[in-house]
Amino acid sequence: MTGVLSVYVTAASRGEAETIANAVVEERLAACANIFPGVQSVYRWQGKVERAEECALVIKTTAEGFAALEARVKELHSYECPCIVAWPVVAGSADYLEWVRGSGK
Repeated sequence: MTGVLSVYVTAASRGEAETIANAVVEERLAACANIFPGVQSVYRWQGKVERAEECALVIKTTAEGFAALEARVKELHSYECPCIVAWPVVAGSADYLEWVRGSGK
């Protein structure tokens, strides 16, 4: 394992996604955050099927930094139960992975 994570987060709007992205990068909780506007989501919430246009973020951080990142995203997020899930990066460019690992310092 590389110790690097890709963290997937959905946000209610582009503005909210930008607020989250800016905060986690500026606060050194992440090396980078990509924003994907116009995501069409279909989900079940409180017993009903809902549909919404959201923005998705892919945030690059370390396994050690995940808890702090998660806490900060929850502070900034408008959802009662935001999607915050992490996938381990099992391989990647050595230079890139080192950059991600070093961005929180």
